[in-house]
Amino acid sequence: MSNVPTSKVFKAYDIRGLVETEITPDFAFQTGLAFARFLETEREPGTLIVAQDMRPSSPLLAEAFSAGAVSNGMDVIRIGLASTDMLYFASGKLNLPGAMFTASHNPAEYNGIKLCKSGARPIGADTGLKTIERFVNEGNPIVMRSIGRETERDMLNEYVDHLLSLVDVSNLRPLKIVVDAGNGMAGYTAPALFDRLNVELIELYFELDGTFPNHEANPIDSANLKDLQKAVIKHKADIGLAFDGDADRCFLVDEKGAIVDPSALTALIAQRELAKHPRSSVIYNLISSRAVVEVIEENSGKPVRSRVGHSYIKKLMAETGAIFGGEHSGHFYFKDFWCADSGALAALHAIAALGEQKSTLSKLLKPFIRYVSSGEINSKVGKPEEVLLAIEEKYSQVGTVDHLDGLTINGDTWWFNVRSSNTEPLLRLNVEAKTQAKLDRVRDEVLAIIGSAKYA
Repeated sequence: MSNVPTSKVFKAYDIRGLVETEITPDFAFQTGLAFARFLETEREPGTLIVAQDMRPSSPLLAEAFSAGAVSNGMDVIRIGLASTDMLYFASGKLNLPGAMFTASHNPAEYNGIKLCKSGARPIGADTGLKTIERFVNEGNPIVMRSIGRETERDMLNEYVDHLLSLVDVSNLRPLKIVVDAGNGMAGYTAPALFDRLNVELIELYFELDGTFPNHEANPIDSANLKDLQKAVIKHKADIGLAFDGDADRCFLVDEKGAIVDPSALTALIAQRELAKHPRSSVIYNLISSRAVVEVIEENSGKPVRSRVGHSYIKKLMAETGAIFGGEHSGHFYFKDFWCADSGALAALHAIAALGEQKSTLSKLLKPFIRYVSSGEINSKVGKPEEVLLAIEEKYSQVGTVDHLDGLTINGDTWWFNVRSSNTEPLLRLNVEAKTQAKLDRVRDEVLAIIGSAKYA
């Protein structure tokens, strides 16, 4: 074990930290022991699935974790290289718990573990991670069964088969698609998927390289989309797709090279899913565009508002039976994918919608882009709670107030949300309005309060 406190690496949704000093083979072995013990207490199946991304540290860490689980009585199925949604697929199809070694979009010096119960049910701080952390700290969990065994299984083709069973791509017109894998796991999964489609695929950074030599595999940062934007224009492509390091998030670029607002993709997929399942619930997080709510209601759906964060959306999906959920961060969740998120499945919906008709992507998405938005603006503050109170005092008389996640003020043609970061002394501001002039005014007013010397 490292000398770093486990509280530093056990996060709200996963385990993540620096390789060699925080996430070590010994730590992975102890976590495998602890996870096996946790699964026994939860009366989960006696077999778990282990997958890994392309980071240089992932094979050794996955091996150590598997050894820990096996030594504590668990059988382990190693599926090797995988995207995170491929691990969720394996967990769902085989109805077994799973562990994915990845640090998603974090730089190369990081790694981590995403864990789930059978059926791809998420494990977060309130649903098991704290217990697993306690077991790690206790050390040497009691062996529950005889030594388990480790086997291997290739599930890539089964994963692709399942994705294609969920979206009809049989009538696509020929499309030219640029995909930026960012040297992440989409470089492994995308060829297997796109070889089955009527598309010309132009590959950017498909070489699996966990040192990320070209740019960070983090498409939410627009700087990491510049190569994709240029390639779409250069090749006169119909659509561009960008995936993060573990390929569970997807961002779009249209034929003009413009970045597509994730809310527009949420609205598009919601419309498609509601056409198949009328009057169903669809979940959106509270920094999604108002257009998402309007599209859900226009298509006879029931919009359900969620806090930001995948654990909240997955919980709400289970509670409401929602058919789909979209997050502004590029995560898209599907009931027929065990309520898990899949960047590839979101991409397939966009491709199918585009390929079923003759218009461009920008024209296809235009009905879903009804407002202007600021994007997320982060400000460092000393006392976030005092700043939030000052903002609420100013705006409570001109708009409705709610505290589902931070502070949201809703006006007639505008709204904004201000939330504290869970890990840093930051406030995150998102503003949306009907016009750019209104957006500018509200944004500047709120930023003036945030930046005032009295509260900074």
